[in-house]
Amino acid sequence: MDQRIETDLRVLQLLAQSFPNIAAASTEIINLEAILNLPKGTEHFMADIHGEYEAFLHILKNASGRIKRKIKELFGDTLSDEEVRELCTLIYYPEQKLEIIRNQTERSEVDETFYATTLQRLVKVCQTISSKYTRSKVRKALPAEFAYIIEELLHESPSDINKQAYFDGIIESIVATGRADAFIIAISDVIQRLAVDQLHILGDIFDRGPGAHIIMDRLCEHHNFDIQWGNHDALWMGAAAGNDCCIANVLRLSLRYGNLQTLEDGYGINLVPLATFAMETYANDPCDLFGPRLDKDDTTHNEKTRRLIAQMHKAISIIQFKLEAQMILRRPEWKMNDRLVLQNINTRRGVYVRDGVDYEMTDTFFPTLDAAHPYDLTPEEAELVKQLHHSFRISDKLQKHIQCLFTHGCMYAIYNGNLLFHASVPLNADGSLKEVELNGKRYSGRDLLHHIGMTMRAAFNADTPHDEQQFAKDYFWYLWCGQDSPLFDKDRMATFERYFLRDKQTHEEKKGYYYQLRNNAEVCDRILDAFGVEGSHRHIINGHVPVRVAGGESPIKADGRLMVIDGGLSKAYHDTTGIAGYTLVYHSRGFELIQHEPFTSAKEAIRQGTDIRSSKQIVELSGRRLRVRDTDKGHELMAQIEELKELLYAYRHGILKERARK
Repeated sequence: MDQRIETDLRVLQLLAQSFPNIAAASTEIINLEAILNLPKGTEHFMADIHGEYEAFLHILKNASGRIKRKIKELFGDTLSDEEVRELCTLIYYPEQKLEIIRNQTERSEVDETFYATTLQRLVKVCQTISSKYTRSKVRKALPAEFAYIIEELLHESPSDINKQAYFDGIIESIVATGRADAFIIAISDVIQRLAVDQLHILGDIFDRGPGAHIIMDRLCEHHNFDIQWGNHDALWMGAAAGNDCCIANVLRLSLRYGNLQTLEDGYGINLVPLATFAMETYANDPCDLFGPRLDKDDTTHNEKTRRLIAQMHKAISIIQFKLEAQMILRRPEWKMNDRLVLQNINTRRGVYVRDGVDYEMTDTFFPTLDAAHPYDLTPEEAELVKQLHHSFRISDKLQKHIQCLFTHGCMYAIYNGNLLFHASVPLNADGSLKEVELNGKRYSGRDLLHHIGMTMRAAFNADTPHDEQQFAKDYFWYLWCGQDSPLFDKDRMATFERYFLRDKQTHEEKKGYYYQLRNNAEVCDRILDAFGVEGSHRHIINGHVPVRVAGGESPIKADGRLMVIDGGLSKAYHDTTGIAGYTLVYHSRGFELIQHEPFTSAKEAIRQGTDIRSSKQIVELSGRRLRVRDTDKGHELMAQIEELKELLYAYRHGILKERARK
């Protein structure tokens, strides 16, 4: 022990500043040992949100159905289904629900009865939800205005005859002083916050749906979340960094799905120059193939708006193909010359010629295309790109959200024996890790994802040398569509072919070996070993590829080692998956996969008490209840306990001198 003390002396001296004597160190050991025996906190995993903010926010509010299940456990014998729905809705949307209640009734004795009953029920729910946490952790989650009152109520019981009058007196005072509404809002927020200990987002917050900016606003305020970046996130990161290829792709995707809210309302991107250019350039072009993909019941886009979106969509698509070609020619090491597509258009004959074969085209009107110099922007296109670039770079809110992604995110993460990443790990045909070149060096597996993450950060680091920073900015586009990108992992992105060639065989995108081999348990074990993930119950968890539940596909693969949790939260994928998203829940009893049905709207949920219908599938149950000591946090606490025990030894043997606590 003396030798170890000598080695750790500097650490112990620092530790002694916080625990200056035997009493302080002993008390902390007792506290930490107690925490180790608490049940493991609940983790929620979600992937591929794609801007569907109403469904996402509702899932956060109802904790993937956990809050309703707790209410049914508590009040199942005493509350009707209607009363359960009302209480749930009040917790999910307290401000809006209270406004409806106020409008329906005038303040009276009935109101006071409602408030008293509701407050008691909310306190009971909060007591149950918070029971697996220490008082200190719960205290940190409490709003300052009501912290003392809520803490008192959480640790007192109205059934205790000695404290019944005290408990009832607090409730009565809250109502009598007119603070019931504010208290209900506060305690509902606490319930929502404590229902999920940690939220894991496995990529793709952006694109398709209308509210990625709203989702990011919510996440930036969230108490405990992490994100493993997805390909759509990387695309927006690149756009924020000033990569014009990424900017063009962001605009094209937004126009394709008729989603301009995130661009204009969310980030203040000025689309007037693009609209003006498109209307002038494609005034005589019907642009039929570029109409936005909208919901069947969409009423927000009239015919004039749809035509304008179609014109803008085609305009930015052509600009994108030109910009991408310039990038490919500037970065020959990426070996993407097969994506130099515009040069294959025979404008005179109106066909696409590749490898001596003529392909019929869906559209042959290209007023900005110079056959001799197909990748040159026209002066008007160049000016437009400059204006769009400026608009993305000066968007304070976009830059703030990207910084939030960097603060809370990375390419991969390991939590409690689970390896998290969005899409893939590049593999060879035999299932071994593929070496991939990155800025002149070759990496595979964990090293590859780590260095990619460092490269992405370099694009926003002012201290990065100019050439390295320019490469980093360019690399965001490769992450979006490069063959060896772990966020893409296909042989090509056939965007041009899908738009312009009738032969559907040309639309095929061949997936990398990860997708071909991911159902092989041995391959998954090899990946887990390479990332240093330990434990007898370890898993890979990712999203990216929607699980075709309606076609019988299972999200659980490789004998349970891999869980794919892209269930199609985006409305664009509902027909593909047959469901509307997954939440994977990891609690003290094991893993459960929550399968969600489509969400109508927050407005209907508030007025009608509707909820997302979810079904539960048990993925893996633990043989015993998992405690904090079984988690990564538990291992950290046990290491701290060992250090504190060394500190005690040092105090007791005079190696360090005790001091009075200040």
